[in-house]
Amino acid sequence: MDPPPEDVEEKEDWLITYADAITLLMAFMVMLLTFSEYDVPAFEEAAAAIKSNLSGREATSPIQLLRIDVQDVVYNMQADQVVKVETDNKGIVIELSSSAFYKPGSADLREEALPVLEKMAQTLLAPRYQTYVLEIEGHTDDIPINTPQFPSNWELSAMRATQVVRLLISQGMESIRLKATGYADTQPKAPNKDAEGNPVPDNQALNRRVVIRIYPMSLAQREAFWQKMAEKERENEASAAQQPATPETPAATPAPAPAGLEIPQAAPPRQ
Repeated sequence: MDPPPEDVEEKEDWLITYADAITLLMAFMVMLLTFSEYDVPAFEEAAAAIKSNLSGREATSPIQLLRIDVQDVVYNMQADQVVKVETDNKGIVIELSSSAFYKPGSADLREEALPVLEKMAQTLLAPRYQTYVLEIEGHTDDIPINTPQFPSNWELSAMRATQVVRLLISQGMESIRLKATGYADTQPKAPNKDAEGNPVPDNQALNRRVVIRIYPMSLAQREAFWQKMAEKERENEASAAQQPATPETPAATPAPAPAGLEIPQAAPPRQ
């Protein structure tokens, strides 16, 4: 007669992982219910942490991916001395030095600055970032300006922000994602003058900047965005349907190549 089978002890190691996941989910829900305006990067990092615990693989949040992609552009273009990439409680913040991107006292973008902005635009046109909003802010120092084009620093700061918006649109970005604002000298990063009222040139240069803030759309903004995209698609289809068909013309026969030849296939800026 066979001996009775021994009782097999059930392992409960899985309860530890399960408890960790439940704790993180609870913290996640508390964060949602407690704050009406929450820190988006922190929220996404918490979500990535939960995903990492459940899957066993490290996950990167969308905001982290966006910052990495933009920083890669800045370093590859060797623009890290004049472009700073940081995060705030909504998304990422790209700060452009005015002296490197604009001509003195002007809103005209320097030719050498265009490739950096164009490369950034191509990065932000990626499908993963198409539901992100870009707010472009223009800032100046406190030195007054009074020209026919710019009666004050308000016009100068607004036009500098607008020039970036125009460039992004020229690269194919939808205008519904963009916003331009001029702040003149109302939001300095550092005091323009010292305690005796003397100008501080280094601080003034720091205050002359354009800031690009990038953050995810709200649900209402996403709904408006997708509606706009659907309307644009219908307009493109209607336009294509209205164009008359053109008869195909036969391709021209290239002339033979002659024998023995192959067919080639200074001064510191004011603002």
